[in-house]
Amino acid sequence: MPSSPIASTPALATSQGGTWQIVGFVYFTFICYIAISLPLAVLPPFVHLRMGYNAALAGLVISIQSFATLFSRPWAGRICDLVGAKISVMWGIGACAVSGVFLVIASSLSPIHWLCFSFLLVSRLLLGVGQSLGSTGSILWGVSSAGQKYMAKVISFNGIACYGAMALGAPLGVVMEQHWGLASLGLVTIFLCAVSLIVASCKSPIPVLPGAHLSFRSVLGRVAPHGLALAMGGMGFSVLTMFITLFYASRHWNGAALCLTAFGVAFILVRLFCAQLIDQRSGFQVAIASLAVEVFGPGLLWLASAPWMALAGALLVGCGFSLVYPALGVEAVKRVPIQNRGTALAIFSVCSDVSFFLTGPIAGTMIGIFGYASAFLFAMLCVILSLGITIVLRYRTERSAPLA
Repeated sequence: MPSSPIASTPALATSQGGTWQIVGFVYFTFICYIAISLPLAVLPPFVHLRMGYNAALAGLVISIQSFATLFSRPWAGRICDLVGAKISVMWGIGACAVSGVFLVIASSLSPIHWLCFSFLLVSRLLLGVGQSLGSTGSILWGVSSAGQKYMAKVISFNGIACYGAMALGAPLGVVMEQHWGLASLGLVTIFLCAVSLIVASCKSPIPVLPGAHLSFRSVLGRVAPHGLALAMGGMGFSVLTMFITLFYASRHWNGAALCLTAFGVAFILVRLFCAQLIDQRSGFQVAIASLAVEVFGPGLLWLASAPWMALAGALLVGCGFSLVYPALGVEAVKRVPIQNRGTALAIFSVCSDVSFFLTGPIAGTMIGIFGYASAFLFAMLCVILSLGITIVLRYRTERSAPLA
């Protein structure tokens, strides 16, 4: 098959890609990630410090979510392409609601450690399925409604919803757990998802596009290199979210959740004010510049000797990682016909899920041998690798462009 990007057909929608219209669809991603982030800063210390399990299992209870997302992403993409984005979103929100039920049950079983831990794993697995269905469906529903030329804007706003939810949900979850216990997180999740299901059911579906679909293997071959770059570039974020609370505890510092908030705020501001650079320049140029900034984040966390250094490192991770997904995502989706964009986006995201899933056990093992700071050194080396991959992809794309 030719390596040059494939031109998409005109979007069916006739709208102008208005901000509030796009917000109306990425709202569902926000709800999914609120459900994900509420226990994000709570579960690692809950499992490690209260239940007495080791750091690897504390990381597993977070990263197991990506195991479910990994295997459900391709399915979610096919659901969007063949059945519709609305169905994908509603199933995803439903899965998040059920995860809240299991979180409530796990809280009630906290004296029985192994049983509580098992229910926590099931809750996180359901969140993984909800994440893949809800987020993939939200993006494609928004793109189909706003128009194909607004893809970068929809992906950027989707990321704002994602990490904005994490910036809000992580510290909120800590406060809620301290005042009302772990069950309160599950109850809030159930309520928010129930309301969102009603909202989604009232929105009009987008017709499924006719036409032949490429095989999964063909789409995978076109998108995987971009996904690998995303996976390595996301290691700074993965290590930060999984281990920052335990890193702070090991140094006897307070305010670990503020690092997640700092990451989220930096992430959102860069998306709001710099996302248009993806359209003005190439996605590869923006990704290379972003990764060059991000690499200093985990490096500073690795060398941190005071909380302000860790906070600054989290800010740099947020600034650098902010545009990596939309910049590489736009380049990846260009390589397939419009009928396969759901599958392409799902495969692209799967690569990030793989890295997030592997980060817990790998970084947790490194922490057990070399200490908490070593996890951030590992993340820095991965971001450097991502930068190298992206430079090669840009060179190959520019070299093949005249042959298109």
